[in-house]
Order: sequence, then C-alpha cells, then structure tokens
Amino acid sequence: MERNELLIDLFGRIDEHVHEAVDGLSAEMLTTTIEQGTNSIGWLVWHLTRVQDHHISALLDDDQLWQSGDWAARFGMPGDPDNTGYGHSVADASKIRPENAQALIDYYDAVAARTRTLLERITAADLDRVVDERWDPPVTLGVRLISVADDDIQHAGQATYARGILERR
Repeated sequence: MERNELLIDLFGRIDEHVHEAVDGLSAEMLTTTIEQGTNSIGWLVWHLTRVQDHHISALLDDDQLWQSGDWAARFGMPGDPDNTGYGHSVADASKIRPENAQALIDYYDAVAARTRTLLERITAADLDRVVDERWDPPVTLGVRLISVADDDIQHAGQATYARGILERR
C-alpha cells in the first residue's frame, strides 16, 4: 500500500463515521445533549469538520471553506475562521445549531474532498516537511495529518455514541 492510499483510507474512515453519526437526524436531535454539560452531535461533527478545514487550509496556504459560501449561516454562526470549537464553553457549544443533518454532511464532505486532494499528491518527502515550529519538536506534515485524523476519529466516535444513547431514550 502506498502512503497516499494509506492516508486516504485513514481519512475515508472518518467519512463513514460522520455519516453514520448524523444521517437522518432531525435538527432537534443534532442539538440535544445526552447530559447537561456535554457536547451535542451537531457540535461534535461541526467541530471535527472545523478542525480539519482549519488545519488543511493552513497546509494548503488557502482560505478555509468555512469562509466561503453559506456554511456559517447554515450553522447559525458568523464566519470567524478562528472559531473551531477549541475552548468552547457549554454556552458557546450550544450556539452551534446546524439547520439539519445535511448541512453537517455537506460541509464535512466539501472539507473531506479538499483533504483527499491534498492526500492524493503527498510525497514521502512532504511528510517530513515542518509545518509548525511552535512545538518542540516542530510538527511535520505527517504528524499534523495524523493529529487531525486522530482528533476527527475521536469526535466522530463520540457523536456516534451520543446518537446511540439518544435513540434509546
């Protein structure tokens, strides 16, 4: 298996989890929490998509998809490119209100397609390129991609778990 195929498979698994977590859910279910103080399915999927959009855009030295089109409006949010959900309070998280499951899927699929384009052209040398010197050791492209995938998989799993609980109520 080539490195590109491996990374595409890794990120493709996120696609499956995102769709499983939100397909067919109402806007109400997307914003319901399983317990006070926890994150909703809508927030979890919005956040994992924002993180991927934010980080991949930086790697591409391009604008985030969040800033184009009507993505922010479909979530009841301003188009702040720095708002990825990191550090959100319960009140902040409750403001993420996707208009429906399709809004989450559409935004995620657009971001995932952009990520796949990057992954298709990565070389072995690219993976060793330093992309963030704020850390010790500095972060390489390979490490950043694994970090994004890890974060996204965790949140997609949380969203799927929350869905299972909500559907049993």
